[in-house]
Amino acid sequence: MNLLGADPLFVNGIDGTVVLIVLIKTVVTFAVLMVSVLFMVWFERKIVADMQNRFGPNRAGPFGLLQTLADGIKLFFKEDLLPDQADRRVFRLAPYLSAVPAFLAFAIVPIGGTVELFGRETYLQLADPPVGILFLLAMSAIAVYGVMLAGWSSGSKYPLLGSVRASAQMVSYEAALGLSVAAVVLVTGALETSTIVQHQLGGIGQWHFIRLGLIPFAIFAIAATAELNRPPFDLVEAEQELVGGFHTEYSSIRFALFYLAEFMNTVTMSAIIVTLFLGGPNGIEIGFIGEQSPVWFVLKIFVFLFIYVWLRATLPRFRYDQLMDLGWKGLIPVSLFWLLVLAGMLRDYKWGFGVFGGGLICAAILGRAIQVGRENYEDDTTPRTTLREVR
Repeated sequence: MNLLGADPLFVNGIDGTVVLIVLIKTVVTFAVLMVSVLFMVWFERKIVADMQNRFGPNRAGPFGLLQTLADGIKLFFKEDLLPDQADRRVFRLAPYLSAVPAFLAFAIVPIGGTVELFGRETYLQLADPPVGILFLLAMSAIAVYGVMLAGWSSGSKYPLLGSVRASAQMVSYEAALGLSVAAVVLVTGALETSTIVQHQLGGIGQWHFIRLGLIPFAIFAIAATAELNRPPFDLVEAEQELVGGFHTEYSSIRFALFYLAEFMNTVTMSAIIVTLFLGGPNGIEIGFIGEQSPVWFVLKIFVFLFIYVWLRATLPRFRYDQLMDLGWKGLIPVSLFWLLVLAGMLRDYKWGFGVFGGGLICAAILGRAIQVGRENYEDDTTPRTTLREVR
């Protein structure tokens, strides 16, 4: 029974009513996520158009709201190509390995408090397993397989190179993301997302982005942006190479699944950030809006979605060496250092300050080593003028 989580729906066991409620919650969650993806595509195109002094989508439906639906229907009826050299089974499976984990990760997100259905009380959350955070990290790791297998199974060198580059990027930032999540688990002592949300009750001062010192929140936000392949980390598509990266050989509905997975992951990761660091559905009681309400949850997600669009319209793309340096030489050491500081603070403040001081010394040594390495590299690559050239 513990595998079913802490949802009060399962307190008295499983019967037909419980199964019906779970099915209803599954359908509603899937529908809400799909509608949010449609809205996100329209929202991004409209905001970027406004920032660039353009109209954006304005033909299909009022304010162009149905443009995303029209594009999806068009992709359904396009020709579905299958390369001759492709591994057919893996080629067909890869898009689902990218799209399905995004939905499963959203399933553990608490959207609000409790609600009563058919005389049974249940969380506004599809599932609350006792290993919710581990489940989140597992789904994030499985998405890497979709990218890698898509490039490998295409039977072409360009998608393969694109998938290797994308996988290296996602795996690199997965480490920093996991360490920032470990900081949340360390403070709350729980892996259930509902418990993490309850741990942040009591006002903004109790939210983890303040209690953990802002650094885990900043690292998670940057690592999540890189893992989502959002600008300025969108090196996966590789437009400068005139190919589409790992999904170059895909068309029709299979390409649409990759496109769907990207925007679904954006919505899901925004929800995860809100859950871990910004109190989830927690807020203040104003009129008909309670202290725990889906309204607060939606407003917080909307802020992050706008920030993602803002970054897309503002920042240029990183070079690949800059991308990897930021992950391995920046985010991972800082997240590990801050995790040790938090562990020391939980034991004793003297331990925390001691770890902080030692970490600063190590950071100075590491920074000096990186600087010396760069200087030596520049000396080795600087062209030297020979006597014959002078003559």
